[in-house]
Amino acid sequence: MSTIQYPQDSDLRSLVRFCAEKGLIWLDESRMILMHAAALAALRRELIESLGIDQARRILTRMGYASGARDAELAKKVRNGKCIKDAFAVGPQLHMLEGSVLVTPVSLEMDVKAGTFYGEFLWDNSYEAEIHIREFGHTDHPVCWMQIGYASGYTSAFMGRFILFKEVDCAATGSNQCRIVGKPVEEWPDAAEHTPYYEADSILSHMLELRGQVDALRATLEHGQQPPNLIGSSAGFRHAYDLINKAATTQVSVLLLGETGVGKERFARALHDLSRRAAGPFVAVNCAALPHDLIESELFGVEKGAFTGAHASRAGKFERAEGGTLFLDEVGELPLAAQAKLLRVLQEGEIERLGDERVRKINVRLVAATNVDLQAAVKAGRFRSDLYYRLNVYPVRIPPLRDRIADIQPMIEAMLQRFGALHDKRVAGITDKALRALRGYSWPGNIRELENIIERGMILTPQNEWIEIEHLFAEPQDFGVNQQFVDNSGGLADAQCATEDLCKRIVEAGVGLDDLEEALIQHAVRESGGNLSGAARLLRITRPQLNYRLKKKDTNN
Repeated sequence: MSTIQYPQDSDLRSLVRFCAEKGLIWLDESRMILMHAAALAALRRELIESLGIDQARRILTRMGYASGARDAELAKKVRNGKCIKDAFAVGPQLHMLEGSVLVTPVSLEMDVKAGTFYGEFLWDNSYEAEIHIREFGHTDHPVCWMQIGYASGYTSAFMGRFILFKEVDCAATGSNQCRIVGKPVEEWPDAAEHTPYYEADSILSHMLELRGQVDALRATLEHGQQPPNLIGSSAGFRHAYDLINKAATTQVSVLLLGETGVGKERFARALHDLSRRAAGPFVAVNCAALPHDLIESELFGVEKGAFTGAHASRAGKFERAEGGTLFLDEVGELPLAAQAKLLRVLQEGEIERLGDERVRKINVRLVAATNVDLQAAVKAGRFRSDLYYRLNVYPVRIPPLRDRIADIQPMIEAMLQRFGALHDKRVAGITDKALRALRGYSWPGNIRELENIIERGMILTPQNEWIEIEHLFAEPQDFGVNQQFVDNSGGLADAQCATEDLCKRIVEAGVGLDDLEEALIQHAVRESGGNLSGAARLLRITRPQLNYRLKKKDTNN
């Protein structure tokens, strides 16, 4: 029997949260699911009968490998500062907590810096062995493919090199229990027989690649090639993009409507790129940023001597956009005098520079945009009704980000690539819980606000780690629902009731608020081995918030 003892797993159980109101289960910031073992058995049978045993084994092994690698990241975070074996024990303990198997350590020798590893473990109650026997009966080869993949993925990510585990005994072959052994891949003489199960199958990958090319071609034929600066597949986005795509082949002036930050200029650029004017210039003007007494000279140009300070003739934005597209953002902010001149440009296709009597013909596609209600502005006398009707020939409303929930994840992926290159930094991605928080946020600032939040997360997240909620929002987000956790007996405990009971006992014990805070902080620092980031995670606050409390305590002392 093994003499190796696991550390207490209360730190892991505290990471499991059940939220029945929202249909969610969390392991730290990763979303988890409870699934019937029978469903996995049906999946295994379907894979084996459809693809053959080798392909089925490859798929399940790679699934397990990905799961183990993800848990290794959690292990390094949760027990950062603990001894190496206690930190490594997170993997077997999570494997048990997640209901896969009972793991008993037999031998464990590891040195991360030297890259040496040898581990031997016993498995009891393996769900994979049980469901394989139920579906196919006993066999002459090991069948715990997903669990072996998990062990290899977890240990490889933990050690920073490929550690190959083999199942030397399996309950499905008639043994009383399963036994696994892991060591660096080069130390296995028969490694070549096992490593292919960790690699993507060339034939299957090629088939999937061809399938992707066919789908992309079909989408291109149906909708046209979507410009790279526009990202989205939601119904609202597709409707707006289809309108832009249809207008691109015409010369109609387009009015883009939508809240601030929805990406009106990107749609305008897409319209330009899709049109026959793509080789011409694209000139963008923010009407709200121009002083009223300079708007006419900026748009229509000025002749020398037209006013004090006009020392030279200068072309306006319309002339600079000749043969291309002029984008007037916040067109509702134009003064009435400029609106009159703009109406003439739209009707006659000609302009006059300020201080000049000569008429100049222009060939410009006008795209206007506004976030204000132009109809209300017309009624209030702030906007000319004839100009409104001239601009409103082809309106395109761009939906706010809160109505484009399906587009948030692909937008984030593109932003991470862009900000990673900008800041010369790489992150592993964004956690499930952080992504859900972003999808549930109201986004008053729309895409511009999303860009700011993702850039903040990129900067605050340590290199190669996952962006968490605390990296995105300055203040902790309240999901507004009750959650449950796993108690010491393995049952579900109501977090709110547990908190109320704890508060009652603290008050009855006569512990003051300041003393309680100091005790909690010191306990969290000890539990995290002196690592302040780890202590902050235990306390469910950010690292800066913990630093503030520590500095305040030192000042008071």
